[in-house]
Amino acid sequence: MSTTRSLRLPTWLLACASFAGIVVVLGLLLLLASQSLPERTGPPAEQLAIERTVLSPSTIELTVRNTGADPVRIGQIFVNDAYVAFTGATEPLPRLSSQTLRIDYPWQEGQPYLVSMLTSTGAVIEHEIGAAVETPPAGGGVLALMALLGTYVGIIPVVLGMALLPVLRRSGPTVVRILLALTVGLLAFLAVDAALEGLELAAESGGAFGGSLLVFLGAGLAFLALTAVGGLQRRRSAAADPDRPNGGRLALMVAVGIGLHNLGEGLAIGSAYAVGELALGAALVVGFALHNTTEGLAVVAPLAQQRPSVGRLAGLGLVAGGPAILGAVVGVAVDNAGISALLFGVGVGAIVQVIVQLAPALRNQAGKILDPAGVAGLTAGVVIMYVTGLVVTA
Repeated sequence: MSTTRSLRLPTWLLACASFAGIVVVLGLLLLLASQSLPERTGPPAEQLAIERTVLSPSTIELTVRNTGADPVRIGQIFVNDAYVAFTGATEPLPRLSSQTLRIDYPWQEGQPYLVSMLTSTGAVIEHEIGAAVETPPAGGGVLALMALLGTYVGIIPVVLGMALLPVLRRSGPTVVRILLALTVGLLAFLAVDAALEGLELAAESGGAFGGSLLVFLGAGLAFLALTAVGGLQRRRSAAADPDRPNGGRLALMVAVGIGLHNLGEGLAIGSAYAVGELALGAALVVGFALHNTTEGLAVVAPLAQQRPSVGRLAGLGLVAGGPAILGAVVGVAVDNAGISALLFGVGVGAIVQVIVQLAPALRNQAGKILDPAGVAGLTAGVVIMYVTGLVVTA
């Protein structure tokens, strides 16, 4: 009696062979297509996105990126229909590459300007400067100002909201459920607000790296990353009741979600200051204080039945509000719409994941979430964020 042995290749070797086969077929397809298909007819598809505008005395600097399919060479530049001298763009700009154009022009503060770039093929690409304002240099003074502003609108309001924890401890289970529902409503409002702002910034980026897809990419990556982190925390949690989420873990997740949102908020503040569109003053600070104090309440709501240490509360406040400082500093130094859109997407994904984490804690004894108490909390959270958002002047 004989036995037959089947020869089996290792899995890794089979995977490598399959991948190599796909690469070979795609290479042959590319070679065949390039030789058999006719070249494109018609004029070149020239597109430029202006990523950054820097105004200094008698000078306008534009950072441009080629978002089209064909190389772009800028032949002439006009400002308000007047021919101007410029430097940069000495060679054709390949796809997705960027260059900085330095335009010599005696602009006047507060005046609007239309910059028209004439390419070598005769196409005209325009960029509008609504009101000319000198760009602040990214020196130590400006960065310190952004750090101070981030503290005012990020850390301090969040800590003020967290100071309501002693009141929450004396609340009954129904009140705690309402506050958790309020937290979810607050976070849902922040997610929608961040998504809309991210999509608006993505539209301004010119679509070089995906445009609005950057928002969804950031949201997806953040959601998956926090889901993995949350799963790891759950496995390590020593909660007494396995059917109910741990309050400390939920508070940390809420702080992370709000912190990533405040990172995008700080970016918006820094970018607005860089182009002279931010009205610094008491109105800005008070507006953000009212708006973001509710975020501090959301952080401590899951801790209503616990007694965390002062150090832990300080850490949660730093996680939730501190990213506003980083965002403001990066925003004033970089001012890139694509990066801002991606980070707003990260904030959206983080907040959505936190909402998923909080949802089980909203159930009443009958297992329902949308009972009168839950609906009241959700509605109150959305309304509070909407009303306080009206007083933010940034």
